[in-house]
Amino acid sequence: GTFVRVQAAEAVTVPIKNHFPTREEQISVLQTTSEFDVLVIGGGATGCGCALDAATRGLKTALLERDDFSSGTSSRSTKLIHGGVRYLQKAIMKLDLEQYKMVKEALEERANLLEIAPHLSAPLPIMLPVYKWWQLPYYWFGIKLYDLVAGSQCLKSSYVLSKSRALEHFPMLRKDELVGAIVYYDGQHNDARMNLAIALTAARYGAATANYTEVLRLLKTMDPASGKQRVCGVRCRDVLTGQEFDVKAKCVINATGPFTDSVRKMDDQEVPNICQPSAGVHIVMPGYYSPDNMGLLDPATSDGRVIFFLPWEKMTIAGTTDSPTDVTSHPIPTEEDINFILNEVRNYLSADVEVRRGDVLAAWSGIRPLVTDPNSKDTQSISRNHVVTISASGLVTIAGGKWTTYRAMAQDAIDAAIQAHNLKAGSSKTIGLQLQGAEDWSPTLYIRLVQDYGLESEVAQHLASTYGGKAFEVAKIAQVTGKRWPVVGKRLVSEFPYIEAEVVYGVKEYARTAVDMISRRTRLAFLNVQAAEEALPRIVDIMGKELNWSEQKKKEELEAARRFLYYEMGYKVKSDQLTDRSEISLAPSDIERYKKRFHMFDKDKKGFITILDVQRVLESISVQIAENTLHEILNEVDLNKNGQVELNEFLQV
Repeated sequence: GTFVRVQAAEAVTVPIKNHFPTREEQISVLQTTSEFDVLVIGGGATGCGCALDAATRGLKTALLERDDFSSGTSSRSTKLIHGGVRYLQKAIMKLDLEQYKMVKEALEERANLLEIAPHLSAPLPIMLPVYKWWQLPYYWFGIKLYDLVAGSQCLKSSYVLSKSRALEHFPMLRKDELVGAIVYYDGQHNDARMNLAIALTAARYGAATANYTEVLRLLKTMDPASGKQRVCGVRCRDVLTGQEFDVKAKCVINATGPFTDSVRKMDDQEVPNICQPSAGVHIVMPGYYSPDNMGLLDPATSDGRVIFFLPWEKMTIAGTTDSPTDVTSHPIPTEEDINFILNEVRNYLSADVEVRRGDVLAAWSGIRPLVTDPNSKDTQSISRNHVVTISASGLVTIAGGKWTTYRAMAQDAIDAAIQAHNLKAGSSKTIGLQLQGAEDWSPTLYIRLVQDYGLESEVAQHLASTYGGKAFEVAKIAQVTGKRWPVVGKRLVSEFPYIEAEVVYGVKEYARTAVDMISRRTRLAFLNVQAAEEALPRIVDIMGKELNWSEQKKKEELEAARRFLYYEMGYKVKSDQLTDRSEISLAPSDIERYKKRFHMFDKDKKGFITILDVQRVLESISVQIAENTLHEILNEVDLNKNGQVELNEFLQV
């Protein structure tokens, strides 16, 4: 491992800055540079990968993103860094060399990604429960092949668990008919932070990267030699100020994921679409729904899709679905998708575990930009592989592929760009190239944070695994709490390790809206929408101070962020269940009476009633009800199934 790293890092001759420039400085570089070599449109994993690849080869590079880095599909993934077990299965079944090569490449990329950002990524064991005897050798063989294809890059060897060992790891598993389980290893990461690390690293190598800068149209010039129109740059707009300007470049790269076709149509109205977008919905549930530090893979769901249950940031991610969708910047998870995943969860767990709709703490939909290869004869075959195409006017499009292979995709795109536009540059230097935060990171770094700054252990671990070696910069700006312990680090919400200093630091990392902060700098919106909403006012206050927001601007930011949580992160579907189930038919005087009664139960003014409140009231009037019966009664009343009875639920009874 170390040998590869030294070799690659030495090869980069471009100097790296200690700090990345501010957004304002980046915008001014974009406006004053007469011509860039490469201009990348799109700030997702692939676009940022392209910018880093180009910058480290010594090309003068710009990157424009109309929203925030990773605001699209790149932050809404399954959070796995994987080769794709199921593609290997297809490759073998159909003796498909193409699929096999794709898995092989992805496994090489997986190893590289775990090495260049060890703070943001880690190997994750994944358990595959087996319910029929004949499946055991079948799956075992498949998973061993997966290890074999990975070769020296195999993270850890897969192994078989007996039924009793499997249940020890995960007691909630359905016991009947279980014959055993197979455990294999893949990688897992914090996707939006990884994307940001790639962007910040590119910025430090001199790329002019700007978020909230929208491309309005492509600029073209007549090439005197061939008499053809050539793309020579873009007209763009700073979304935050409304200011418009031109950016010239020898080569423009379209890395816009699901929006691939809209940029291709800017270049040529007549081109046929190549992107066939598909929506993948994920839900987040409490941590106890997955085995401790081990994922679970359900290889044969009721409709043939694979479903993962993965521990992530002390929660469980369950997903994903796969259904055709329209391209939109704001994909919304639907109730059907959420219930489909919940039902799969129920199939997997033993009957005595009650899977409640209210256990869904957040839900989101990510659009996979599947592409049909325009260069291939068979247009119907959707390729899971990536495709690089170059239009008649020289626009380079990189599309398809997946998160894990972003670096290889970027390398192919820049190779193609150099060749098509005769740019002067050597070969790619990104294998083994450390990303932002990786250089001074070590697994014990968090201990120094606890000892040197007096941060809580949980907060220190979170800072170390989010910012790597840069965690000290965040710790330095953390405020004194005024308590005996922790000495510094005020939390944004009590049950999550995010602290106020991260909001200040997030603004340095190009965060410009409250949504950037709750969903991508911290991952609060993805972990718990209610907690995210609770943290919003404080986040907006801190950002307002840093960015000089007016009261009006603060109000708008708060509104926009609430809307985002409501529609895009599943808050709406959660609260719909509260209100729409049945209308309350009570006279106003009755409502008042029942409200008083509700408050008698809810003595602590929490806004909801729990089993303990009911028991307390029953005891005071000396009525005995068995715990189980009480649980069932409350469950009937609890329409949104979150284990607590809100006022409107109480009124409906």
